[in-house]
Amino acid sequence: MQLNLFSEIRQDLKQVEAELFRYVDASNPLLAETSAHLLRAGGKRLRPAFALLAGKFYNYSLSRLMPLAVALELIHMATLVHDDVIDAAATRRGIPTVRAKWGDRVSLHTGDYLFAQSLLLIARYEDPRIAQVLAEVSVQMCQGELQQIATAYDVNQSTRDYFYRIKRKTALLIAASCQLGAVATGAPAHVVRSLDFYGYYLGMAFQITDDILDITADQKELGKPIGGDLRQGVITLPVIYALKHSPCNGRLKELVKKREKTEDEVQEAIEIVKASGGIEYAFRVSNRYLAKAKEQLRKLPEIKTRDTLECIADFIAMRRF
Repeated sequence: MQLNLFSEIRQDLKQVEAELFRYVDASNPLLAETSAHLLRAGGKRLRPAFALLAGKFYNYSLSRLMPLAVALELIHMATLVHDDVIDAAATRRGIPTVRAKWGDRVSLHTGDYLFAQSLLLIARYEDPRIAQVLAEVSVQMCQGELQQIATAYDVNQSTRDYFYRIKRKTALLIAASCQLGAVATGAPAHVVRSLDFYGYYLGMAFQITDDILDITADQKELGKPIGGDLRQGVITLPVIYALKHSPCNGRLKELVKKREKTEDEVQEAIEIVKASGGIEYAFRVSNRYLAKAKEQLRKLPEIKTRDTLECIADFIAMRRF
């Protein structure tokens, strides 16, 4: 995500970053090292940014938002560490994963530690909605991951199955970031509701775009090998479209179902998906979600932050890595 989109909260995000490093500085040297490695790998810090931007709509207070912003990123980081174990991922954002450097057992403990730290931060809030929403989202995220594992290499998945999965894996935490940023500052119910829906629709579009880029992006820009989903049997929206509409769908089914694919076979599958129109279809679906996100913004007060949130939606529509 381009930094100039977050210009109005740039200094506050720097403070969030410093606080993140403070919270991963564990007394256990190994946990401190693995957690700091994950942080130094960088990242868009989208979830803290959305919480801060949502807080701009009513009685903004960085001190009030800081525990939430840090907790949201810690939850996200924990899921990334666990995902890398499940996916046997060697790199993320172009650098070795915690799993690649320290192994599965240390990775799992690191993810658990980060999630536990987020609980300590959430416990600071008196408003029960913050803990309740994040607990519910955490449960749903686990369900999304389990569904992804259960349906790996299954060529009979529908678009409904796909939307169920990405809603839980990605969209709900982004929606919670927007919703709870407003809750933490005491915003009125209609503001909280519109930001919640904005975050949900934006999160759906963000994940669809991510899945498109796994097929179309330049590997150096993406920071990981393209075709990763196909290798792991994760059936994304462009592939679902191609499985239904491509004249080569029989061959694509064979390739998708193979648990061990050569690089040539991955590239062949990618070419079939591209030729089917699956990429264009997925972009159209993503753009429909972004249009819905923008509709929610029209219900919010006309302040600079509303324009920022609209620019973020536009950026996702044009995102290429």
